[in-house]
Amino acid sequence: MNAITKSPFAWLLKREYWEERRGFLRAQVIAAGVIIVLSILGVIVAEVARSRWSGSIQIGASGSLTDALQNALNHNVDGLVRALDATMAMFGMLAAVVLFFVVFFYLLGALYDDRRDRSILFWKSLPVSDTATVLSKAVSAVIVAPLIAVVVVLAAYLAQQIVMSIWFAAHGLNPFLLLWAHASPFSTWLHMLAMIPVNAVWALPTVGWLLLWSAVARSKPFLWAVAVPIIAGVLNFWIQLLGMPHVDLRFMWGDLVGRSLLSILPGSWMAVYADAPDINRLMNMDDANQHIGTYGMMYHTFLTPQMWIGAIVGIALIAAAIWFRRWRDET
Repeated sequence: MNAITKSPFAWLLKREYWEERRGFLRAQVIAAGVIIVLSILGVIVAEVARSRWSGSIQIGASGSLTDALQNALNHNVDGLVRALDATMAMFGMLAAVVLFFVVFFYLLGALYDDRRDRSILFWKSLPVSDTATVLSKAVSAVIVAPLIAVVVVLAAYLAQQIVMSIWFAAHGLNPFLLLWAHASPFSTWLHMLAMIPVNAVWALPTVGWLLLWSAVARSKPFLWAVAVPIIAGVLNFWIQLLGMPHVDLRFMWGDLVGRSLLSILPGSWMAVYADAPDINRLMNMDDANQHIGTYGMMYHTFLTPQMWIGAIVGIALIAAAIWFRRWRDET
């Protein structure tokens, strides 16, 4: 274990975290902190409103926090658990959105920024291969950043639980029995953790595409990475209008444009099941826990051709990025 943590590749991962911790960690913490602050303000507003109108209004209509309190006061355990699940899911969805933007722009600048400031000359002077450098950036994007996001989600939920515990105690309720005794929200969090390997493989086309343009573009990698697939999609649409041979629009926008730009969005692999006749069973949406997909649904994705065709394309694009990284050292 000590040899692994001190290996050159481990140091490359640490380098990526040190350089990108503002996006990987701080952005997630700030986003979660904003939600917690807004929740506290919502609690204050709800209490002021109840005091002013002598409790004549229903406080359960303003969000998951007040829903939880209202259900607790009404001894509705199922409703309380659903509210707690909604709180965990809210933090998870917020983290997913933040993660998408952070990783997208991180990958676009991962190889381009080194060439722009000429620090690539320093890094190439070290006994580290271009392959290891590029792979460290890919692993940071699909493993390190999501792991940090999931940890922040759990920490944010626990902080929210503390806020709720104080509020429940102020209403004469026992927060340990009503809030902390339920495993369902933590089960939802484990589902988020289990999604990381699936998201990682599914994201490879976007990871490879963005890294390729980060290594190739002499300027404005964002413009090249986004404009090329979108312009291709628009031209294909016009070719269809002209009645000429064209690529199927759904395949073009979903499997080519969509996979090249949006595959790093956590959970985007669920699109595989969009037309499945047994989608309700796969999604398990009738389950009271409202989990983000079942474990079976997650890992069944590894049996789909969309997963592995995309992975092969992504690996080929990453290999191309490594090749360009080896021969291009300036913008």
